[in-house]
Amino acid sequence: MQRARRLAPIAVVAAVGIIALTGCRAQPGAAAYVGDRQITENQVTDLIDELRAKPAPAAAAGAPEVKPPTRTFVVSVLVLGDVCDRFTKAENLQAKEQAPVDQVAQQFGVAPETEFAKRAAGLFTCLSAVPPGEPVTPTPTELLALGKVAKAAGAIEPTVSDQAAGDQLNGEQLQSALGNRKVLADAVARFDVTVNPRYRPLEFPILSFQGGPAAVSVPLGEGDTGAVADRS
Repeated sequence: MQRARRLAPIAVVAAVGIIALTGCRAQPGAAAYVGDRQITENQVTDLIDELRAKPAPAAAAGAPEVKPPTRTFVVSVLVLGDVCDRFTKAENLQAKEQAPVDQVAQQFGVAPETEFAKRAAGLFTCLSAVPPGEPVTPTPTELLALGKVAKAAGAIEPTVSDQAAGDQLNGEQLQSALGNRKVLADAVARFDVTVNPRYRPLEFPILSFQGGPAAVSVPLGEGDTGAVADRS
């Protein structure tokens, strides 16, 4: 497993129209709120349109194909980026490293001059300032679910039981990721994140299988409402 830099592609589900946010902050055209700041659907669309207008440089021969970010992932970068900025300013934390835009762009399969590449690099730079959480021991239920994901991703032989597969992954890396998830989840709760139902459940991966799905993700805002989700 490696630190996540992107979400695995998810099947496209068409959404009809824009679903307004629930509650007192409901506004047509809002993708999410972080505190009193609105992230609009138009902002998300502008980033997506630029990614399409400025394709990434051709990958080197033999390099694995990298699909560009989904709209939902763009929203997750904007939301967590805002949360991280607020958290580090409130706690007077300084970034420990500067994420190179060109490397981040290559990881996501986008052009480095795009605003999304800059926002994503800014997020990873900001996350370097967040202190790691105390390691957390996964529950048996979490290990069972992780084992299933690992087998589906081809990270562990399919003949291994789901529980045994999860037990194989229960080490320092996983427990550290779970601790970091708690720190980030507490920050998200602190700054009052509300997400348009079309993007729920919105998550950002912090640990993933090589070239595959997320192993550990931090939830952003409310959970799934049962409404149709937009993963395009």
